[in-house]
Amino acid sequence: MNILVTGGAGYIGSIVTEELVKRGDRVVVFDNLYYGHRSAVHPQAAFVQGDLADADAVKAVFGVYDVEAVMHFASYTLVGESMEKPFMYVGDNVTNGLNLLRAAVERGVRRFILSSTANLFDDPARMPIDEEERIVPGSPYGESKRILERVLYWLDRVHGFRYAALRYFNAAGASPTGERGEDHDPETHLIPLVLQVALGQREAITIFGDDYPTRDGTCVRDYVHVSDLAQAHILALDALDEGSRTYNLGNGQGFTVKEVIETCRQVTGHPIPAKVGARRPGDPATLIASSDKIRRELGWQPKYPDLNTIVEHAWAWHRTHPHGYED
Repeated sequence: MNILVTGGAGYIGSIVTEELVKRGDRVVVFDNLYYGHRSAVHPQAAFVQGDLADADAVKAVFGVYDVEAVMHFASYTLVGESMEKPFMYVGDNVTNGLNLLRAAVERGVRRFILSSTANLFDDPARMPIDEEERIVPGSPYGESKRILERVLYWLDRVHGFRYAALRYFNAAGASPTGERGEDHDPETHLIPLVLQVALGQREAITIFGDDYPTRDGTCVRDYVHVSDLAQAHILALDALDEGSRTYNLGNGQGFTVKEVIETCRQVTGHPIPAKVGARRPGDPATLIASSDKIRRELGWQPKYPDLNTIVEHAWAWHRTHPHGYED
């Protein structure tokens, strides 16, 4: 299949591209390199540097590469930044997504995977969070994904446009090949921040609050190996002939901040000093997404659910790429 991967030079998109190439698909990556890295793109994938804000450039890609399916990762993704720049998120994320969807519909493409977010659920009534949970986006970033999900719903009804929206919290780890990993600027994710201490790039890791109603007082979060997420995207793509679908993706268990830090200590052999700071506004005590539905319907089974393995893969990549893709 000819598959367009937007944001395929980014963390999750590049590893999904790697998995698609491995199984024999023909992949074209479309990325403006705002977050992504050219060297993260698999050498067997075609690469087009372009911006989804340029509607003509988006249309051209569909014609040149005879696209049959789309996986959409390209997005502004920082929750905190979205609270400061709502127009950038609710505006650009949605407008750019509409440019992509319009081009797909006009070219007759009817398979689309949206990388959505569990930030749709700011105040869940149940934990783990399943697909029946009421949607209350936790930020303009979450709102932008919600709007795109609604657009997809209507495109399905009006045009028979088959889609899957995949919602998840924390992608973590690196590709088992060691070729691709997590390189953000600025870095905001816990595991790479902790590993930066082990690399000597920061003095200590800050724990934002240790008085939450959890087993050790620190926040509990759901970490899913990025390769397992890639497989979920591929399974969802293959299932679109049977209809559109929405899935929440989770590891099935949550890990506290202290547990993540301790696991990083064990894997790296570094003491990794930690200090306790004030709570961050808006941080819920526990966030875990349920994956029962995708496990039941598509047989998705995470290969790397163990936190130790997730950290081992992340550490292997960061140790050989201490400055990210600049190395």
